[in-house]
Amino acid sequence: MHPEEVFILAIESSCDDTAAAVLRNDIVLSNVVARQSIHEEYGGVVPELASRAHQQNIVPVVDVALKKLT
Repeated sequence: MHPEEVFILAIESSCDDTAAAVLRNDIVLSNVVARQSIHEEYGGVVPELASRAHQQNIVPVVDVALKKLT
C-alpha cells in the first residue's frame, strides 16, 4: 500500500490578521500572513475595518500561498 499525499489549504482570519497556508501531509509548503496596520492609529482593533480588510486580503493571500508552490 502506498501512502497518499494529502494537501490542505488552511485559511485563517482572526482579529487583524488574514492568513493562508498550504500543507502536504505534515509539511508546511507555504504560509502567508497579511497584517492590518490600520488599527494602530485607533489603539485597538476596529471590527468594521477588520472585516473589510479581511475581504480585501483573503483572495490575494490565498493566491500568494498557492503561487509559492510553483
